[in-house]
Amino acid sequence: MFVTRTCLAAALLAFGLHAASAQTAAPATPAPAATAAKPSKMKLTMEKLKAMRAQWKTNKPKLKACRKDVKAKGLTGDDRWFYIEECMTKT
Repeated sequence: MFVTRTCLAAALLAFGLHAASAQTAAPATPAPAATAAKPSKMKLTMEKLKAMRAQWKTNKPKLKACRKDVKAKGLTGDDRWFYIEECMTKT
């Protein structure tokens, strides 16, 4: 049992060293697109949703009414959020 674990550990170590040396063989200059990497679209969406929800919570009665409309219409997913956003911006 000990010998098996030792051999397995040695194999993983050897594989890790080989993978590390293969990574250093790559060119040192990154591609232009990689240097100007933008945050993922999903992250921006989550940040935007959090900001919208924080703003909506200041007017809870209106948010409650908008949520009731969403439920009555059976909206789900993105359609739900877009409808709530539209409903909250109405006067």
